[in-house]
Amino acid sequence: MGTDTVRETATGATALADRKREQRGWYFYDWACSVYSTSVLTVFLGPYLTSVAKAAADADGFVHPLGIPVRAGSFFAYTVSLSVILSIFVMPLAGAAADRTGRKKPLLAIAAYVGAAATTGMFFLDGERYLLGGALLVVANSALAVSMVLYNSYLPQIASPEERDAVSSRGWAFGYASGALVLVANLVLYSSHDTFGVSEATAVRICLASAGVWWGAFTLVPLRRLRDRRSTRAPGGATPGLRQLTATVKDMRRHPLTLSFLLAYLVYNDGVQTVISQASVYGSEELRLGQSTLIVAVLLVQVLAVAGALAMGRLARTYGAKRTILGSLVAWTVTIGAGYFLPAKAPTWFFVLAVGIGLVLGGTQALSRSLFSHLVPAGKEAEYFSAYEMSDRGMSWLGPLVFGLAYQLTGSYRDAIVSLVAFFLIGFALLARVPVRQAVRDAGNSVPTRI
Repeated sequence: MGTDTVRETATGATALADRKREQRGWYFYDWACSVYSTSVLTVFLGPYLTSVAKAAADADGFVHPLGIPVRAGSFFAYTVSLSVILSIFVMPLAGAAADRTGRKKPLLAIAAYVGAAATTGMFFLDGERYLLGGALLVVANSALAVSMVLYNSYLPQIASPEERDAVSSRGWAFGYASGALVLVANLVLYSSHDTFGVSEATAVRICLASAGVWWGAFTLVPLRRLRDRRSTRAPGGATPGLRQLTATVKDMRRHPLTLSFLLAYLVYNDGVQTVISQASVYGSEELRLGQSTLIVAVLLVQVLAVAGALAMGRLARTYGAKRTILGSLVAWTVTIGAGYFLPAKAPTWFFVLAVGIGLVLGGTQALSRSLFSHLVPAGKEAEYFSAYEMSDRGMSWLGPLVFGLAYQLTGSYRDAIVSLVAFFLIGFALLARVPVRQAVRDAGNSVPTRI
């Protein structure tokens, strides 16, 4: 073996080791921030903020933020929708700045720690402070959205085309494992709050704040291991958020198949994220289940989502990511449709629903992320992922809005939950029409063997 061959082999081995190390660091941001999505957004904040809003409501059950009459039971859903309005302005700016400068890590750090601080501040949400809760939720959700734009945009840079389904699936698995671990601790504190000498409300506020502390602490790992790369974009001045979003969409028009996939994703993931953010409200308000039951159900979802994400990653190796996602959307439709018929005060059937959600949740999200990464032109990862992120990690706006309006108009959470079936049916139809191999080629990327 010649000297040059030995040197090339050593260089290749070093590059592989560096890439694996960076991938492991990348997984840890999911480990850090997923606790917010699980403990705060999915389990505790919805029912708790709803109870705070009800405490502040008038005799007719309405609160009046900025003088606008809002049914207290809809306040949480409307606040989630409001958070994406802010995100629409901030995410494109962050994405474009990251691509233009190549300095993703400082922006990731700012977004992560703003979100972690807002979440930690939820400890002070008590009494009738529903406006404080709404404001902190908007800030935390928006910060999470920005950080996920930057986090997701690393995927094409740290994983080869053949690796991405597996790497993305492992990232989601890390996140769900983290969520399950912290949720067990939350369950112990909440269920035994008298033993710890705190009230039930104080236990909830501790659980909310601890998610912010966890988020901030473990963000240090990816900040140490991920590295910035030199930008391939020409420098340019700052562009206002809405103008930047318009510019990004105009650029996407040069890649219409990428835009077609993104449209399908925005629709079906609106349904996914609304289920995540509103399931606890449905369980507590409509099915009249206790907080401990809801925590156990979400814990079940978290554990099964780890296995589901890894299993669907393996299915994608055989059937391709697109077909696997389509199969998961069929499962979502059946599961949410069945949720309409769940009897009240029947925890067993709610757990069955949790099993169905858990088995498809992680895989749908992981494979959608990795599939989209193949459709992004090189050098525009963060900019394109800013559009992608508008419907990810609980940032959906149309789903919560529809959910909130359905309840506002009917007073029934059953009507609200079944309205989400439309998102999965329409998303399936839109995704089925996208020729993903051609989309990858049109974006200028290598086509994997299976996609």
